[in-house]
Amino acid sequence: MSLTAGVIAVQGDVSEHADAIERAGAAHDERIEVREIRSDGVVPDCDLLLLPGGESTTISRLIHGEGIASEIETHVSDGKPVLATCAGLIVAAADAGDDRVDTLGLIDATVERNAFGRQRDSFEAELPVAGLDAPFPAVFIRAPAIRETGADVELLAEWNGRPVGIRDGPVVGTAFHPELTADPRLHRLAFFEPPNLTQ
Repeated sequence: MSLTAGVIAVQGDVSEHADAIERAGAAHDERIEVREIRSDGVVPDCDLLLLPGGESTTISRLIHGEGIASEIETHVSDGKPVLATCAGLIVAAADAGDDRVDTLGLIDATVERNAFGRQRDSFEAELPVAGLDAPFPAVFIRAPAIRETGADVELLAEWNGRPVGIRDGPVVGTAFHPELTADPRLHRLAFFEPPNLTQ
């Protein structure tokens, strides 16, 4: 089977996510064609999407300006999966707590930008994640935290009592950067394991 994975490539860890989804697909005998998305017209051809980290205000401005935002919203309404990480989580949320971020409302959650500090406060942690058989080596860089979620949002992970990983329907959001490790399990969890929607 072959799947098309689109990486929103207006800013952020694009190549790292491309490598990670290819590794995750290989672990499930799936051939992945990766497409980098910088303009409209590509998202409708994708089976799954990745919304990387970066700078949330810049990402939100560019995806709306390029006509990509509405295509992402349609992708999710069609039940197709998305993995949104760090700034991608902020953009995907219902409320970024910052009027400069034009969010997509894909995840019924309110997030807090830079909740774990600035760049100098970045850290790594062995993070228990629901659905994984061992802790995940999570990389936190200027990481947001999830302040509130709707009743139907599933908690996947928390750190020091603060939610940092959630699932809302076909969308998985993390405050950390799973693409910056060699561990493909978070991408597998988002796209290839129940309750995934790609098979």
